[in-house]
Amino acid sequence: MLKTDGNGKIRTLSDDVIGRIAAGEVVERPAAVVKELLENSVDAGSRFIAVDIEDGGMSLIRVTDDGEGMSREDAPRAFDRHATSKLRSDTDLWSISSMGFRGEALPSIAAVSNVRLTTAAQSTEAGTEVEVRGGRVGKIGEAPPVVGTRIEVADLFHNQPARKKFLKSTSTEFFHIARVV
Repeated sequence: MLKTDGNGKIRTLSDDVIGRIAAGEVVERPAAVVKELLENSVDAGSRFIAVDIEDGGMSLIRVTDDGEGMSREDAPRAFDRHATSKLRSDTDLWSISSMGFRGEALPSIAAVSNVRLTTAAQSTEAGTEVEVRGGRVGKIGEAPPVVGTRIEVADLFHNQPARKKFLKSTSTEFFHIARVV
């Protein structure tokens, strides 16, 4: 029988560390963030999508769309790990007709940046604004009832210096973003 005094080598990682590891699989550079956010906009039925970038995406990535938007209850839920509006059960995996599962990448993006989501669904009296810092949902408040979604991703990799040091110049990162768009 194996006994342990509790000082073994194997440890369970914290949710914070797990989130940042998972983020590394989804978010390898700013262009990956833009790709995920654009796919969300297309899946939301957007006819207009604007992308604003500062410092090759390191300082700011802003994607604004005129899609269906989200309700006040769904907006913070979009930052939960494994949350999606596309699947109800495992049988839905055989009939996926979207670019992705709206919200699947948001927890990973939010784990390595600061995010502000502003959204409103059709015929709502007020929109919703959600702030997420380092993967943790913070302030949730009201926003103007402008149908669609705007996601601002700031300070990408501020808490991941190892990932940040592998990025290339601002112009190279911008080139990768332009290619994705």
